[in-house]
Amino acid sequence: MGMYQHIGELWKQPRERLGEVFKQHLIAWRKGPATVRLEHPTRLDRARSLGYKAKQGIFVVRQRVAAGGHKRPDFAGGRHSKNFRRTMILAKNYRLIAEERANKQFPNCEVLNSYPVANDSKHYWYEVILVDRAHPSVRADNRTAWITNPTHRGRVYRGKTSAGRKIRGLRYKGTGAENLRPSKDANN
Repeated sequence: MGMYQHIGELWKQPRERLGEVFKQHLIAWRKGPATVRLEHPTRLDRARSLGYKAKQGIFVVRQRVAAGGHKRPDFAGGRHSKNFRRTMILAKNYRLIAEERANKQFPNCEVLNSYPVANDSKHYWYEVILVDRAHPSVRADNRTAWITNPTHRGRVYRGKTSAGRKIRGLRYKGTGAENLRPSKDANN
């Protein structure tokens, strides 16, 4: 088994296999800010498989998302329409929310992909791979230059990342998925 396979095996059951180290990480992450830029990925095998390269212009951000239902703040008062409810009915998953929030902190970058790192009863943590679209080393490399194209600007907000494609139902093809393309709204 190679190094990346060993790392992958450890992260299949991190609480059991990493033990006290994992617990200390969670304690520190809870106390820290919601968005943290990292020097290197926590799960190197997963990051590399999703397109991360240790080069200038590509970096990783750990994003914290609160677990539980998505609620609006309490209303100040007055009457509201019956559609104006406190609980937001969201189709979005936590991973997409984490990607959007990370991209909001770094508006000059594009989200390449993301992966889960940890969760407890109150939070989910994801590491989001971001690419600086204006960086010369990103533009010069044929493997990453596609993301600098203007058509990919704001791809996370348009459901073009892996997490976005999942909630749009684009993981399926053929029978039963006829009305998913080009979009659900286009077929109503």
